Amino acid sequence: MRTLAEAHIVDEKLVRERWKPAVPTAVFDTYWRFAAERQSILFKRLGGCPWPWTTDTILQRHKFTNAYRAADRVSQYLIKHVIYKGSQSPEELFFRVVLFKLFNRIETWELLGEKVGPITWRGYCFEAYDKPLSEAMATGTRIYSAAYIMPPGSRVFGFARKHRNHLKLVERMMEDEVPRQVSQTCSMQEAFELLRSYPTVGDFLAYQLVTDINYAEITDFSEMEFVAPGPGARDGIRKCFANLGGLTETDIIRRVFERQKGEFERLALDFQSLWGRPLQLIDCQSLFCEVDKYARVAHPEVQGVSGRTKIKQRYRPRDQGVEYWFPPKWNLNEAVETWKRENVSRGRA
Repeated sequence: MRTLAEAHIVDEKLVRERWKPAVPTAVFDTYWRFAAERQSILFKRLGGCPWPWTTDTILQRHKFTNAYRAADRVSQYLIKHVIYKGSQSPEELFFRVVLFKLFNRIETWELLGEKVGPITWRGYCFEAYDKPLSEAMATGTRIYSAAYIMPPGSRVFGFARKHRNHLKLVERMMEDEVPRQVSQTCSMQEAFELLRSYPTVGDFLAYQLVTDINYAEITDFSEMEFVAPGPGARDGIRKCFANLGGLTETDIIRRVFERQKGEFERLALDFQSLWGRPLQLIDCQSLFCEVDKYARVAHPEVQGVSGRTKIKQRYRPRDQGVEYWFPPKWNLNEAVETWKRENVSRGRA
């Protein structure tokens, strides 16, 4: 058994020269090894290989997101069952995406669908949506994802229970015709700033929302256009770099995106891209967040901003298989099916 941090050490002087003025730490190499190994796990799992899909003990024991955000279980559900199932009008798409993401929990979405019927803005009623959520909470059922903490919004909307405030947030956005405004924006940053202007929506949530909205046909921004580092990513960057040398976290993420091919080659890593799609800015940002968690165990001597020392979530293998499907405008789905035919059936995965 091993961890990614125990892999061979490369020429530190070469790394420092390439990344001036920033000063990389040992965790920086772990960033690339983590990305390669996490992506290797994805392909082994897709190919039908039995668990465990890695010899890395930390990856075996703890839960981490995929190297590509869109390949995560919740993102896959959002793309397949929320975005591309139902009306494709900007109004209805926006309503479904924002409502789903505020809770970011598949079980909550399915509960609403079971209790209120088709989830649409046209048929929306505050009381009808509030009732099953309140009843679930009364029985101790969790309705929010543990991925990130949602601000309660009680000072703005006046409810003690935050899910009611979030329903009112969606209502306000819809009444302000935000779907139309978003569809008319000229850049991802412009759409981000529009979402960011609403109560309880900070930089992190606005970036997550605009990324998910962009999976739909409402907008067609490049994911390489804009990035907003979240708290976890900032922590990971501080662990990967002893000194940023005057660069911002955004600068670092852009450099990582631009230099990914060279870094994988430097470490002799066989990185399997997402069927030809390189890591995008959102993926590089998310990987810093995941490496922050990984380093708590692999590099306990390297301190970040938050001071956290443990990884909370344990990994539990799921019985169901993985069926990846991506936004059609990415032109990946045919390649996914071809790969599955050539690898799964022949047992070469």
